[in-house]
Amino acid sequence: MNAPNPKEQKAGWAKLKHTIERAEFVWVIHYSCESFYDLPKGRSPRITSIALANLDSAQTTSFSIHEVAEREGIPFDEIEKRYNHLEKKMLEKFFQHIGSYREMKYLHWNMRDANYGFAALEQRYRMFDGDPFVIDNNNKIDLARLLIDIYGTGYIAHPRLPNLLEKNQMKAPGFLTGAEEAKAFEKRNYVSLHQSTLRKVGEIANLARLANERKLKVDTSWWGMHGGDILSVLKSLSENKPITFFGSIASIVALILFLLF
Repeated sequence: MNAPNPKEQKAGWAKLKHTIERAEFVWVIHYSCESFYDLPKGRSPRITSIALANLDSAQTTSFSIHEVAEREGIPFDEIEKRYNHLEKKMLEKFFQHIGSYREMKYLHWNMRDANYGFAALEQRYRMFDGDPFVIDNNNKIDLARLLIDIYGTGYIAHPRLPNLLEKNQMKAPGFLTGAEEAKAFEKRNYVSLHQSTLRKVGEIANLARLANERKLKVDTSWWGMHGGDILSVLKSLSENKPITFFGSIASIVALILFLLF
């Protein structure tokens, strides 16, 4: 099990703490899409739903192709025929929304590249000749990476998100894995797909809060988090204010007893 780098761990704790302290300016984001596999060569996966939840209030805003279809009076049986139109409208609403809140931060889980990430959302909208609002990288907070910085690479087995939720007894009904979401899309089970996306933004928010409160259950032991090194452990103890306080009291008591006897 690889222990966390002390500097990265300290920076990770600080970033997580800052994120929670400014929760009202943070949106948790997650989205679902069709399978990455078996697509025509060169085509990016279709986006099916996106959810945003305020980290402070838990107020949630969502965007999905089936909701667009419902608003436009498109029958369920015609949704598949009009995927391009519906996806374009959904992405248009999404980018208009986030473009109106330019200073928000975005807490996410592994949304890092053009395969699955902010770049993938931008690419899909550009494919429809849209002009996406591009979020500054400094406003993106990857909880998946933060937890590795804090707990080390072996803190939970792959796939990390469902395993971490299970370990913390948080895996609620309606949660679908990425593969299950892709299957749901193939079966045109849009509501279950969207419910899973909504569920995940709530779970990501809860994981962040548990970690910040030092209550998140992981496979990494307390000793392992400090590299199994006695000097690192002693340094950690010395930086713990309650322990330092009681240690100081104990030293004073010991000095008084020495002087008296």
